[in-house]
Amino acid sequence: MELTTFWFLVIAFLWTGYFVLEGFDFGVGALLPLAARGDAERGQALGTIGPVWDGNEVWLITAVGATFAAFPAWYAGLLSTYYLPLVLVLTALIVRGVALEWRGKVRPAERRLCDIGIAAGSAVTAITWGAVFGHLLYGSARAAALGGALSLAVALLHGAVFLSLKTAGPLRARARRLVPAAAVAALPLAAVSLPALAGLAAGTAGAGSGGPGTAGVAGGAGWTAHPQVWIAAAGAVAALAAAVALAWRRREGWAFTATAAAIVLVTGTVFATLHRAPLPGLTLAQAASGPYTLGVLTWIGLAALPFVLGYQAWTYWVFRRRVTA
Repeated sequence: MELTTFWFLVIAFLWTGYFVLEGFDFGVGALLPLAARGDAERGQALGTIGPVWDGNEVWLITAVGATFAAFPAWYAGLLSTYYLPLVLVLTALIVRGVALEWRGKVRPAERRLCDIGIAAGSAVTAITWGAVFGHLLYGSARAAALGGALSLAVALLHGAVFLSLKTAGPLRARARRLVPAAAVAALPLAAVSLPALAGLAAGTAGAGSGGPGTAGVAGGAGWTAHPQVWIAAAGAVAALAAAVALAWRRREGWAFTATAAAIVLVTGTVFATLHRAPLPGLTLAQAASGPYTLGVLTWIGLAALPFVLGYQAWTYWVFRRRVTA
């Protein structure tokens, strides 16, 4: 395998891990005003993500750093094209992070402001990431709006399932009731947008150097040309539906696995679309660093990645029990 392809797969893996792990972070934060009643329950809800949220953000930092080192032209193009949305993401992450850190250190009367910051920062970040990737793929404001709505809806569903998995008592019962409510938004949005994404991915894969936003659904190949992307899109919709059914039967662990699988399939389809041309008019080979830089990065990555994965696995194992009020 060429190092260019290898590092594109590494970056796709890092973004997938980020959206799976931070997805439930964003969902729990955005659901805080609806799921929790009173200060004790809000503390219980935030206790489910308290030990892991900052570790989950390491995936974003690593993905951005790897993109800068391995594909500097792609990194520069993304920053210049999406400067304002990325500033909005950074601002929302800072507000959310400060609110999470300060909530346990301020007076009770000021905790309400922290809760608003957590909910707003989580929702804005989820919406903006979806809008950026929607516009990156299709190049239209309508796609950005649809991507933002889908991203928030899936995060809410992922977060509601995670809350029902990690809590007990009235908060768990309320989180279980929020799962079908979130699914009412997530399933129709996924059913509308993911087949279009599959068509774009198939079209881009067969369109040579044509970039995302230029191939479009109209120029996409059909099912027979690239069935794997259509299967991935259909699998994502089916996984979301399965998550709702499993959560309804109180199989929260499997329901969480299903929502995570849906995010993996969607992110995989997005990066399958970007493989030929991560930006319009820019191929992956043109965006990549030289062979020496990619070789050095490979050795650094092979040495550091096991420690990052091991630390994350250990953290989730230590804090695996349900959180009570």
